[in-house]
Amino acid sequence: MYVIVGGTGRVGSATAAALLARGEQITIVTHDASRAGAWLGEGAEIVEANVNDVPSLRAALRRGSRALLLNPPADTSADTDAVERRTVANILAALDGVGLEKVVAVSTGGAQPGDRIGDLNVLWELEEGLGRQPIPAAINRGAYYMSNWDGQVESVRKTGKLQTMYPADLLIPMVAPLDLGEIAAQRLVSPLDDTGIRYVEGPRRYSSADVAKAFSQALGVPVGVDVIPRGKWEEAFRGLGFSEAAADSYARMTAVSLDSGFDMPDDAMRGATTLEAYIQDLIAKS
Repeated sequence: MYVIVGGTGRVGSATAAALLARGEQITIVTHDASRAGAWLGEGAEIVEANVNDVPSLRAALRRGSRALLLNPPADTSADTDAVERRTVANILAALDGVGLEKVVAVSTGGAQPGDRIGDLNVLWELEEGLGRQPIPAAINRGAYYMSNWDGQVESVRKTGKLQTMYPADLLIPMVAPLDLGEIAAQRLVSPLDDTGIRYVEGPRRYSSADVAKAFSQALGVPVGVDVIPRGKWEEAFRGLGFSEAAADSYARMTAVSLDSGFDMPDDAMRGATTLEAYIQDLIAKS
């Protein structure tokens, strides 16, 4: 039995689907079982647990032999760093005594020590915590999610402009959640010695200009790129409803990622979904 923490999210759902396609038994862990009803028809088990309730999460993890671990994103109207560091600590605490033979954790390509740089330091703490406990852990450091562009569909339709905080021609490693789920499933079923950090990105790298072109092709209208200058990043995040603390953390995370050049190793695992196919499907469903 494979336990999928965050099984109703994008990556968790993709992992669950990939495992079911292999004929595996899975348990979807969710804080609200009503959101996971469709999985019952696919043959999955559903269990309610809250990442803020360690005993309930520990009980859910005890239902399987291997588990996918995802730290849920915090509401951006809150202090995201504080909330997500707390849930990482809860996930690590819930592993104590569960008897799992292996876990696969979803992390980020830029994971590193630091303070208030969003997922970069939060998921670094998850990685470090997994290294201190006895269960073999495989860690997938994913590239920039193609789904990060999803929220701009309506504004692109209305304005013909794609907003970005990156230079329009900067090539960035990107990956579709579907591919992250498929690769997570691969590592969940792989031998116990398949542990440690692997990087995951899509078939090639894309710029913000490439994203605008993909939107243009999918919508059938011209789409340009509007680059938000670094000094306006926090303001832009606040305009999206982010708290002061979250806007600061996200702006700092963006700066670290940009300044590092989104560095990924040459031996990264590769997904098959192209940006063009992802955007085409996004527009078709919107």
